[in-house]
Amino acid sequence: MPTAETGPSTTTTRKEGTVISRAMRPINHVVERFIPSALVFSILLTFIVAILALILTDTAPGDLVVYWGDGLAGLLDFITQMALILLLGHILANTGPVRRGLAFLGSVPRTELTAYVFVFFVAAVASLITWGLGLVVGGLLAREVAYQGRERGLQLHFPMLVAAGFAGFVVWHMGYSASGPLTAATEGSFLQESLGGTPLPITETVFSLWNIIAAVVTVLVVGLALYLVAPRKGDKINQLSVDAREAIEDGQEEVVTPADRLDASRIVTLLLGLMLVAYLALHFAGGGTLTLNTVNWSFLALILLLVRNPFELIHLTKNAASNVGEILLQFPLYAGILGLMVGSGLVQIFSDMFVQISTPTTFGVLAFLSAGLVNFFVPSGGGQFAVQGPIMLSAGAELGVDPAITVMAVSYGDQWTNMIQPFWAIPLLAIAGLKMRDILGYTTIVLIASGVVFGATLFIVSL
Repeated sequence: MPTAETGPSTTTTRKEGTVISRAMRPINHVVERFIPSALVFSILLTFIVAILALILTDTAPGDLVVYWGDGLAGLLDFITQMALILLLGHILANTGPVRRGLAFLGSVPRTELTAYVFVFFVAAVASLITWGLGLVVGGLLAREVAYQGRERGLQLHFPMLVAAGFAGFVVWHMGYSASGPLTAATEGSFLQESLGGTPLPITETVFSLWNIIAAVVTVLVVGLALYLVAPRKGDKINQLSVDAREAIEDGQEEVVTPADRLDASRIVTLLLGLMLVAYLALHFAGGGTLTLNTVNWSFLALILLLVRNPFELIHLTKNAASNVGEILLQFPLYAGILGLMVGSGLVQIFSDMFVQISTPTTFGVLAFLSAGLVNFFVPSGGGQFAVQGPIMLSAGAELGVDPAITVMAVSYGDQWTNMIQPFWAIPLLAIAGLKMRDILGYTTIVLIASGVVFGATLFIVSL
C-alpha cells in the first residue's frame, strides 16, 4: 500500500485564518505528538478499564483476568457480521464503476474550502448507505481530490481532506446499516425481551421523520464546522506530493484452461448476483425485515452484479482483506474490554450514573452521553447494544420513554465518539497513509458540532 507522502509545508503569517482554525493549531500540535497507534490505544485502554474496575467495583484482580479472557471470544458472531460489512464495503468501493465515479467526483471541487466540505458530504452519503462503504470511500475520495486538486494548483491540506472523509462516518448509525436499530427490528434478537417481546420496526427508528431530519441537519452543521476550521492562507499546509492512488487493476489473468474460462466468465457472478437479488425480493415480499444479514447480502448482490468476473472479485477480496486485517486483530481486544466492563459491573455504573439523574425529557440526552462514553471503551455498535441496550431500554420503560428514542439515543452516542476513537479510522487511514493523530484535531471539532445536533434532537423529540 503506497503511503500518502506530503510535500513541504507552506508557512506564512500565523495571524491569518478563522478564529476556529487558529484555535485548532495547539490542539493539532498536541495530538500529533502524543496519540499512539490504534493497536497500542486498544491495549492501553484494556489496562485503563481494568484499573477503573478495580477502583470502582469490588472485583478481584483474578476475576478481572477471567472476565477479560472469556470476553475475547464473546462477540465472534457479531465480529463476523461487522467484518463482512467492512469487507464488502471495501470491495464495492473498488469495483470499476464506483472507482470511475470517484474519479469523476474528484474533479468537482474547484476551491480549497469546497474540497473539504465536498469530501465530507460524499463520505456521509456513503456512510448512510453502509458504514463500510463510507469509510473506504472517504479515504479513496480524499486521495482523488488531493491529487486532482494539486494538478489544478489548489493548496489542499491532505490530513484535513482525510479528516473530512472520516467525518462522514459520524452519521452511519442513522442509515441503512445501523446495527442497533436493525437488531431491535429483528425477530428473536437479544433486545426483544427488553422491548416487551415485540420487535421495534425500523420505520420508528432509522426511517422516522425526526431521525431523517436530524441526519440532514447533522450533515449541514458538520459541513459548516469543517468549512470554518479548514486551513486558510497562512496556515500549515501539507499537500499530497505524489500520486498515492493505486492503479485500478481488475485482476484479470491469462485464460488457458476450461477452468480459466469459468473464472473469466461474467455469467458466473451475474447469475449468483441475480439469484441473491431474487432471494432478497422474496424475503421482503414475504414480510421479512431489514437486518444486518440482509444488509450484507444486498451489498454482496450489488458487488456480484458490478464485477466483470470471478477473477476481479477474487482480486478485490484479496486487496480488501489486507485493509481490514488490523481491525480484525483489534476486535477481540475490544470484546475483552467489553467482558471486563460487563463482568465487573462497570458498564452498569456508567449507565446508572446518567439514568439516576434523568427525567422523561432528559433521559434521551443523558442516554446519548452515556452511550458516547461507553463507545469510547467499546467502539462496536452491536456489541455496545448487547450490553447497554437492555439496561437503557429497561430504564427508559420505567420512565415512560418511547423505546425508539432510547434505541436512537444509544445509536447516536455510538457514532458520536467514533470521531475521537481511532478504531474505525484504521481502514481509511491505511488507504490515506496517515495516522489518527494527523486528523484528530479536526475530528474533535466534528465531535462537538455533531454532539450539539444529536443532543438537541433527542431533547426536542422527548418533549
